[in-house]
Amino acid sequence: MSSLLELRENLRNFYSRNEAYLLPFFKLLLAMTTLLVLNVNLGFMTKINSPVIVLVIALMCSFLPMNLLVIVSALFVLLHCYAVSMECAIVTGGVFLLMFLLYYRFSPKDTLIVVLMPLCFGLNIPFLMPIIVGLLCGPTSVVSLSCGVVVYYVIDYIKVNASVIASLDADGSVSKFRYLIDGIVNNKAMFVVIISFCVTTIIVYVIRRLSVDHAWTIAMFVGAVTNVVFLLVGNLMYETGISVLSLVLGTIVAIVIAKIFEFFVFNVDYTRTEYVQFEDDEYYYYVKAVPKNTMTKSKHTVKKITSVL
Repeated sequence: MSSLLELRENLRNFYSRNEAYLLPFFKLLLAMTTLLVLNVNLGFMTKINSPVIVLVIALMCSFLPMNLLVIVSALFVLLHCYAVSMECAIVTGGVFLLMFLLYYRFSPKDTLIVVLMPLCFGLNIPFLMPIIVGLLCGPTSVVSLSCGVVVYYVIDYIKVNASVIASLDADGSVSKFRYLIDGIVNNKAMFVVIISFCVTTIIVYVIRRLSVDHAWTIAMFVGAVTNVVFLLVGNLMYETGISVLSLVLGTIVAIVIAKIFEFFVFNVDYTRTEYVQFEDDEYYYYVKAVPKNTMTKSKHTVKKITSVL
């Protein structure tokens, strides 16, 4: 355990010393990964599929605010949608505009949530996000979480139905609009996931703020069970097509990753908990203090022994 704590402190010290270089590097990796995943999943407009274009735009995003990545990613999606049909781009743009208004109104600092949510779906670990968001953020972050879910399902719907959309009568714009809007609005799986993730996030947030030992661990497991129950019930009621095996395995992986995340972010020693009571002119205060697990870097001293002849 001590070696792990020392490793954690070394990593923290390394990041604090090199934050000016590491932060742009991580933003570059995130931007490249996001844009490349969009091109792989959509890829209808060949002009922006070039890795050189992706690299140049990712370099720009690495030195600019994170919110720019959301805008650039949305533009990439709209360009790919426009390559399918103009109606597809208009409907997708309308959905994105509505989400941006909600996002910038309630949780403008949750850029990572909006970006990472579709990526986690691609890695088959989307159940990790509501747990992490509940542990680190507040209730308003469910807006960003929901926006990320919508982005994934919109992209997935366009990817699966692109040939059908393109094959519709060119003069039948109304039919294209209706097909796209009905496909998004009537996506029961999307709404089941949104409701489940929002409830899970709020439950995790409430539990991890309780003054009980191992609150974060309890919040993880209760949130994971809540998420599984909601998704299974939604699958039974609306036949959303959610794989039970994928749900169970993804939840187990999500808990493991969340525990690793807890070790680096919120690692405390409940065996040394202290309770403090004091007062002022107006209040009595009862404070529970839980110390963090810290490990100072070991120092090695070298002694020189000289022999006296």
